[in-house]
Amino acid sequence: MASRISHTSVDSRNAHDQSHWWSEVLGWSEDPQDPNLPGHEECMILSPDGRERVLFIEVPEGKTVKNRLHFDLVPTDRTRDEEVERLLAHGATVVNDLRDHPEGGPGAGWVTMADPEGNEFCILRSYDERPDPYTHLVV
Repeated sequence: MASRISHTSVDSRNAHDQSHWWSEVLGWSEDPQDPNLPGHEECMILSPDGRERVLFIEVPEGKTVKNRLHFDLVPTDRTRDEEVERLLAHGATVVNDLRDHPEGGPGAGWVTMADPEGNEFCILRSYDERPDPYTHLVV
């Protein structure tokens, strides 16, 4: 027997603002039957099919060290570099630019960014920009 992930929880100083910021980044939405409102201590967003969920939970302390868990994002309708520019305009910051990481060669790496509360996430190359190393797993 195994378990499956119900949702990913993210500690936040402002769950409402974080849920809206990430909704725009991912193209996800809130549950129309349980909308995320200012002052809510827990705000959830859902993927378009509702199967993936992220729950933002307000906590009193701010982020102080590197995340132990983070999102690796793949742009769906633009290049990695275009997505980095879009997210910078949306309020993200660059933590580490590894686009020319020695392991992958020039242009093969990723960019580590931070959301408005400092939570790190990575922007990888789009699937159109690279071969998918996991195609052998798709049935």
